Amino acid sequence: MSRSPDACAPFGRVVTAMVTPFAADGSVDLALTARLADHLVGHGSDGLVVCGTTGESPTLSWDEQHALFAAVKGAVGDRAKVLAGSGSNCTAEAVEATRQAAALGADGALVVVPYYNKPPQDGLEAHFRAVAAAAPALPLMLYNIPGRTGCSLSPETTARLLDCPNVVSFKAASGTTEEVSALRALCGDRLAIYSGDDALTLPMLAVGAVGVVSVASHLAGPQISAMVRAFLEGDQALALALHEQLLPLCKALFCTTNPIPVKAALELCGWPVGAPRLPLPSAPADVRQRLSETLAALRPT
Repeated sequence: MSRSPDACAPFGRVVTAMVTPFAADGSVDLALTARLADHLVGHGSDGLVVCGTTGESPTLSWDEQHALFAAVKGAVGDRAKVLAGSGSNCTAEAVEATRQAAALGADGALVVVPYYNKPPQDGLEAHFRAVAAAAPALPLMLYNIPGRTGCSLSPETTARLLDCPNVVSFKAASGTTEEVSALRALCGDRLAIYSGDDALTLPMLAVGAVGVVSVASHLAGPQISAMVRAFLEGDQALALALHEQLLPLCKALFCTTNPIPVKAALELCGWPVGAPRLPLPSAPADVRQRLSETLAALRPT
């Protein structure tokens, strides 16, 4: 599988939603962020999302987010697509953050559905149109995760937004393949749909997704890349075998609120990324034990 994105997958096939490393005092660790970004690109990631859900964007200041993006872009350069999380439940903030992402040299922006205020579909459409107009040359990935936001961007609204030329992709994190099928029926190949759920990557590929925005790729990037490649090359048996091998890790990483488990798993693998910021706590002992056993079983002997 080519590591360079193509027209079908504008941000590559495996896009890692990066954690944000914190130092012992709770500050952002930019040096470790750069090292981790370089490692991920060397281990299966075609793209990186900075300051998304896994990156704990709700507890980061905008200044911290800009510094993190600069650190990641500086570490990977043109070797991977770098997307800045620029979503907000305030349209004015999302507009400004998207402008900043473009000014800082982002390859794209991940824009989440506004959370908590539960806008109706006409409000969601107006929100995304304002964001798209703020940086018309910056490709956007719309991010639908109703379990976090409290509302869902409908396929019909998404289809109307395709008249914004920079709305090019969609992260489907509703927990169902039906969303992909509905989007495909209305949008066809005009919209690059990415799985937003590691455990559903192979089923979503089967119904038209082009890749995954992954958490598990922090720990199993080569295997996830191999699974996607096997599917695209028609080796269904290998793709299924890799899916089954990866499934325990995918489940373990979401046994409690993301990114609590993935940060603990990275610590177990020698990456001192620190605990999440409150209100997310550190992983409890039983979660760490499950992760340790899952990682041991995943590693090749």
